[in-house]
Amino acid sequence: MRVTNLYKESKPVISMEFFPPRTEKASGQFDTIIDSLAELNPDYMSVTFGAGGSDRDGSYQTVKNLMIDKNIPTVAYIAGYGIGPDEIREVLDKYKEMGVETIFVIRGDKPRGDDFTPHPGSFAYASDLIAFINKNYDFTLGCAGYPEAHIEASSLDKDIEYLKLKVDNGAQYAVAQYFYDNQYFFDYVDKCRNAGVSVPIIPGIMPVYTVKLTNILSSVCGAAITDDLKAKLDNVDAGDKDAVLDLGIGFATDQCKGLLEKGVPGLHFYTMNRSKSTAQIITKLKQEKLL
Repeated sequence: MRVTNLYKESKPVISMEFFPPRTEKASGQFDTIIDSLAELNPDYMSVTFGAGGSDRDGSYQTVKNLMIDKNIPTVAYIAGYGIGPDEIREVLDKYKEMGVETIFVIRGDKPRGDDFTPHPGSFAYASDLIAFINKNYDFTLGCAGYPEAHIEASSLDKDIEYLKLKVDNGAQYAVAQYFYDNQYFFDYVDKCRNAGVSVPIIPGIMPVYTVKLTNILSSVCGAAITDDLKAKLDNVDAGDKDAVLDLGIGFATDQCKGLLEKGVPGLHFYTMNRSKSTAQIITKLKQEKLL
């Protein structure tokens, strides 16, 4: 499955992102989560790749579970930070053997802890890794975009230059980091087009799951909690899990409506390996004939 073929169609493409289950208990719940979301007929699912290759075996197994065991179109991530070219080839060869056709390429973060030593030949930037893969393999390649700029970027304009380089080196579509104000995304796409980036740019959707998680992710990812969302969060009991979840579902549903009304090519849901929020949002959008 080559993702770019999906984005050539007129209907919005629905995709969902997962990470490999990290505990035996989580693994036991994972199949139930996937099966419930698969009933919504997403166009594809994607599987992340641990920092420094730490979750490599888990990523392989999760991709196999989705793509081969469950027959769900699947995109495999690869994160290049600290990993040498030979290891990169090993990962890509295994995905190629599985039948994966689309790889989502990110630099990735340094693994936690002080005992990790990056390979001296590792790729410093996602653009370098994309160029390497594009030269040596026949994968369709995706990359990340950042409507509010990557947290390490000196400016949004500079970050868009890096996106342009990723595309010039072989990336054929971009999935945006999540945001809580649609105008961030619309302005970002306009700036990217003006900079010569012509590939599909897909908005990422991160529903509010808990107040604590929202605050943590905002700090780590650089996605601002808008005044509108903050006011809503301040008016809900953070300890009432159902109320917070419902708030997140409503807020994200409204976001999706606004994005779809502007003709975005798709919606990419950061599920955090949960099903309820994504399922209810998509169901509501379908009920309103927006999907």
